[in-house]
This record gives sequence, structure tokens and C-alpha cells, in this order.
Amino acid sequence: MKAHIRGANPYMPLWEHVPDGEPRVFEHEGEKRVYVYGSHDSLKTEYCGREYVVWSAPVNDLTSWKCHGVSYVTHYDSVLYAPDVVKKGDTYYLYAAERKGSLIVVASSKTPWGPFENPVETKLGFDPGILVDDDGRVYAYWGGCAAPCYIAELEDDMATIKADTLVSNPLGHSPSLWEPKEYEHVSLADGFFEASSPRKVMGKYVYIFSKRYETPVPELGVFTPNNGFLSYKVSDTPFGPFRDGGDISFNGGEILRDSEGLGTMTYRWGNNHGSIMEINGHWYVFYHRQTGLNEFSRQAMLEPVDVAMGADGRLWIGDIKYLGGEPISSRPVEMTSQGAHINGLDARKWISAGYACHISGGSKRAYIEAVYEKDDDVSAPVTGITNGTIVGFRYLQFGSNSPETVSVKLTLAAKGELRVRIDSYRGHVVAALPLDSKDVCTTACLDCGLIGKHAVYFEFIADEPGVELTFDSFTFD
Repeated sequence: MKAHIRGANPYMPLWEHVPDGEPRVFEHEGEKRVYVYGSHDSLKTEYCGREYVVWSAPVNDLTSWKCHGVSYVTHYDSVLYAPDVVKKGDTYYLYAAERKGSLIVVASSKTPWGPFENPVETKLGFDPGILVDDDGRVYAYWGGCAAPCYIAELEDDMATIKADTLVSNPLGHSPSLWEPKEYEHVSLADGFFEASSPRKVMGKYVYIFSKRYETPVPELGVFTPNNGFLSYKVSDTPFGPFRDGGDISFNGGEILRDSEGLGTMTYRWGNNHGSIMEINGHWYVFYHRQTGLNEFSRQAMLEPVDVAMGADGRLWIGDIKYLGGEPISSRPVEMTSQGAHINGLDARKWISAGYACHISGGSKRAYIEAVYEKDDDVSAPVTGITNGTIVGFRYLQFGSNSPETVSVKLTLAAKGELRVRIDSYRGHVVAALPLDSKDVCTTACLDCGLIGKHAVYFEFIADEPGVELTFDSFTFD
């Protein structure tokens, strides 16, 4: 029986929903693993849940993820928002966001997966991010939505703000309906929104955050206010001043650019939260995307990311453009289906439609259905597909020997045709699968050879108006 792709994008099983993921590499009992700490979209009808879980992978294989189970359960009969975890000495500290982020407590454990116990209340606020510096000093960063960001140093108890260290609004808050009037004079047209994540990179202090764009970004298809970005600013000190950096990640899917440079998003953007981490000599950005019809079933994503220092001391993070070996510009890294499968997903395994990074066209918005059945081979189907809908995957690996056929599983079929295109949503049609209303699995021969790495797109052409299709999974053979 054919195997199913695992550890793609999203990299956790398709039934798991962990947004706001803060990645950390910890060595415990001689083993180095990357651990992801985030909130847990388990309530299904609102953000997050009442418990945290921990997932980890070996640093040499980011496609093999293990769940360590529940690490912390609310102590205040409340919903838990985005946390962070750091290690100091031989102890791991979890900053739990109780009461939907309005009360931050710090709990501790001797293992990176918990359980985290003995919570102590702090004066920190929404979306806490913690930095343990090289000299052992500890800094906390927080804020968001209705409040600006803050920075403060913590005492050795990891909970108390050190006297006279609190800095208010070092980045400039984005204007919004929730903005307190007293911060209007320090707001920015495109500024800090939430999701504080401090990191130290090449000796620089990097403040990663969710930026809210109020002004258009036409090349990325952004024409209305949008906070689907992870962005960064850089300083030589933990407290600033911070210089503009750029955008690292955007969860609007594949961006289609026209001849004039205007973009079109192909995935429903939503709030974003995450960070960067160097793992086994390579840098990655961890972020999240949306599934379903709301923002209550978000999933953890990752992409390789470039990090470089210019000759002028400027730090670049993202998809970097170089001239003569020197970084000169950067933009958000592309959103892919492959994640840590950097050579592409094995085209000869079953690939869930839930790994799509491009959904466009059609008479209504198709979307990835959220699934919760705890089966690692469960597929998250794309539903609501109508005439002209295109579902795309970047990227697949076909190897050096071309497959001969493509097979597609459908959980609900309609009469028509499913065209398989490569390299572009308007690319060459390599197969056409005729569909009948009774079909649940259909196969067609390829009309040309496919080797190496390619993007693959499925376009639905309906025989009759008003029909819909649900796309479950596919494979080549």
C-alpha cells in the first residue's frame, strides 16, 4: 500500500491545529531537538483552547514530528493564548497567556515538554516573547491589538520586572479601532500589531512581530488593511532604538504577479504569529495559516529562510536578493506545500489536498476543510470547488524516471474534467481526468514525461453550472 506524505506544510499532522508557534532548539539528555510552543486551536468555535501541547522534531529531520502531549492546562478556568518557552540554567520556563492573554503567568519544568507547574503571576502582557541573552540577562517583550509593545528586563525569578527598565512602544503601534488614544502620536501607518518574538541573530537584537499594513502592498495583492505578515526590526541593544528590517513571511499563499507587478493572493490570509530559528546550520521561519471558514483552526507552517549580514552591518531576513555577493533587498519567502521537504514532496506518495498553497478561481471560495480525527494519514480535503477553481501545490519531486499516470481521490464528485497543469496555474496540461458523478477515484495517463521538481495545479472544469467538487488527495505512478 502506498504511503502518505507526512511532515509537509503544515508540518504537524493535518488533524492538529497549533498556531502562534515559537520554535526553540533545546538539547536535553544529549539529544538536540526543535520544540514548538504555541496556542492550541482545540475549541473549534473560537481562538485557541484551554491547554497547550508540545511537538518536537530531531534537528536533522524536520519532517518527523512527535507530540509530547499536554504540557500545561489552564489554572484560571480560562482560554490560553500564545505562550513562549525559554531555558535558563537547567530549568525551562513557560510564559502562559491565561484569560485570553490578559494574565501572564510563568510556570517551570525540568524537561522541555513539561509538565509546566507552579505558575507565578507576572505584570507582563499580551503575546509575551522572552529573550535570554548571552550574559544570562532576561528580557520580556509583549503587547498587541489594544496596546502597544513593551520591553522590560526581568529579575532572576523570571517573573518580576526589574525597576526602571520598562520601555513603552519602541516600535510604533499600528492604527486600529482598538488603539488607546494616548498612543496616537506614536502610531505608524504600517506598524506593530501583535506577536512579539525577540531573537538574537549575528549579534543583533531582532524584534519579530505581526505587522499590520494599512497602506497597499500591490505586489503582494494587498489592497486593504492586512496583518498576515511576520516582520522584523533590528537594534544593537535589547531596548532599541530599532531600525526597519522587512517582511519575513506572508500567509496569503502563492502570489500571482501580472505584467505591471500587481499581485493576487491565492490563499485566505489571516493573523500570523511565529519566529525564526537556526536549526542544524539552516534558518527557518515558523508561522501559521488558516483552514476552514474562520481563524479557529490554524495550522503550523515552516519555510527555509535566508539570513545575511551586509558589509554595512545591516541584517537581512527573508527571500534575499544579492548583487555581487552582497545582499541588497529582501521580500517575504514564498508559502509552499513542501515545508522542510526542500527537494519537493515525493510525487509517488499519496498527497492530501490539505497541503495546497494555492486556491483560486471558481464562482465561490473553495477552502481546506479542518479535520480533527487523530489519524496521521487523514486527509484534509479542499471543498467548495466550482467550475474554474484551481488548487495548486509547490512543489513535487518526480525524480529521474517519469511517472505514467496520475490518480485523484474525490470525496464528492461531479461531472466534468480535472486538468493537471505543471509549473504555473496556466501551465501546460499534462493530463485530463474525466469525472463522473459516481467517481471516487479516477486515473489518467500523462501525455508527457515529468522529471525533477515542479509545481502542480489541478483545474476543475464542470459540465453543468452550479455543481461542486470535493478534492481529497492525489498521487502519481
